[in-house]
Amino acid sequence: MILALDTSTAACTAALLLPDGTIIASRDEVIGRGHAERLVPMIQEMLDSHVPTRLLVGVGPGSFTGLRVGIAAAHGLAIGWSIPLAGMNSLALVAASAPPGEGKLAVAMAGGHGELFVQTFNRKKLTATGPILNLTPVAAAAKVDAPLVVGSGAEALVAARHSGEAMPLLPTASHAMQLPELLRMLECKPIYARAPDARAKAA
Repeated sequence: MILALDTSTAACTAALLLPDGTIIASRDEVIGRGHAERLVPMIQEMLDSHVPTRLLVGVGPGSFTGLRVGIAAAHGLAIGWSIPLAGMNSLALVAASAPPGEGKLAVAMAGGHGELFVQTFNRKKLTATGPILNLTPVAAAAKVDAPLVVGSGAEALVAARHSGEAMPLLPTASHAMQLPELLRMLECKPIYARAPDARAKAA
């Protein structure tokens, strides 16, 4: 039984899944901030008497604070239960929430300073077809030609491009097992995709 969770965005999402993707229990809450206070109680409510045998956590890109909360919690739980832990691409988790279809799909998530985290995927297989980028909506519009764009930054990208369909989706942990193995067997450390806002003072 697999516990999957993601705190990379305004959503706090967790799910208990079988290896074939069957959902035993799931929780999805859009909370904005406060993942540190909500995540563990949410997992406790969902687990009931179940004990996971594996843990998956979204490693971004996304909110610096949110990523650290989720990954730290996942490390602590994995140690406590003595179970394997792996990271999953949070943008791919958003892609998994899109309606089924063919062709290309882009995920655009709002980042800092009005920029977007962007990555393209094969819509059917959910395999990544491009790298993770951190771009302004205008720059992203020049690089992304997928007709469907999903994520919290989808509307900004589509507006800048003047074409395509936007769906403002958030990650849902219950879709974790839909991801290709390559995108859910990542090292369990944050993918920031851009430099942090806080910088060390010059000596």
